[in-house]
Amino acid sequence: MSAPLLEIEDLTVQYRTNQGMLTAVSGASFTIERGEFFGLAGESGSGKSTLAKAIIGGLDDNGEVTSGTLRYRGEEIQDLAETELNERLRWKEISWIPQSSMNSLDPLQRVSEQAAEIGRTHTDLSDEAIREKLKEMFDVVGLQQSRIDDYPHQFSGGMQQRAIIALALFLEPSLVIADEPTTALDVIMQDQIFKYLDRTKTSTDTSLLLITHDISVIFESCDSVAIMHASQVTERGSAQAVHDNPRHPYAFMFKEAFPDIREPKRELEVIDGYPPELMGDVDICSFADRCPWAVDECRQSAPSLDPVGDDDATHAAACVRADEAYELYEAEGTDPDGTGRTIAPEEDD
Repeated sequence: MSAPLLEIEDLTVQYRTNQGMLTAVSGASFTIERGEFFGLAGESGSGKSTLAKAIIGGLDDNGEVTSGTLRYRGEEIQDLAETELNERLRWKEISWIPQSSMNSLDPLQRVSEQAAEIGRTHTDLSDEAIREKLKEMFDVVGLQQSRIDDYPHQFSGGMQQRAIIALALFLEPSLVIADEPTTALDVIMQDQIFKYLDRTKTSTDTSLLLITHDISVIFESCDSVAIMHASQVTERGSAQAVHDNPRHPYAFMFKEAFPDIREPKRELEVIDGYPPELMGDVDICSFADRCPWAVDECRQSAPSLDPVGDDDATHAAACVRADEAYELYEAEGTDPDGTGRTIAPEEDD
């Protein structure tokens, strides 16, 4: 049996600060198979983008993988040098669609020149073949083919985002890492780009790591999902299993914080507080201080991702109360005047 395309095992990423080592990712584990669309969801500050940058060796100078492994096609890549990453993985094997398109395009080069540089470095394609591939991708993302020779400043913000997507896809990489890829785009263009990705998935076994705070997009577009809170993966499994039977308090509260067209009158969940900044080793559940059902045990050690009781063999949650938390949540119901749920923190045992 072939190895998964990407394996992340017990990965910890930390940043050096004046106050000490800030932990952005703690003990994260999941795999992405060939042709799989995998969603990584969570609030801002949960560690999603840091994890993605670790995969492509794009951490800031003060960031480092302090433990755990990253494997691509069975080979460990977390210690590869910059030249090896450029020659073997970036663009051709793994491409990256960042959030900040305006900071990602070289303002002094035409888009076609940037594509030519990528193509010459990572393929044997001629300059003319590169131009034709870029034109095709401009058409896919809704840009006029005649504009491939424009400079970035000649595009609006949304057009720049589409140009970045075109550059990320034109070499047909095996894995596309997309960090909030369509936030600057209208819903029609979002739908067009995801339809293209779906076609590519079917024809070439392209995999996608979709990073977003909007879990509804993941449930619609992805096969599998992991939900992160303050450095930790709180729950993972098939998109259907996590949607239908979420077991970690953060997972089901986060899911209920987004509207569902099937339940237009449902009150949206509110999660009080903010993800904490964690220094050094993380030896607690990072959601404990925000969780209405936390007990002493939640603050005594970092919970492991353990299988939860449904039909999905990959479904796991990192919660010591996974078997009862959702039942307690459902039992709370809504408050009498219909303004939302009333969830009072439980007393510690």
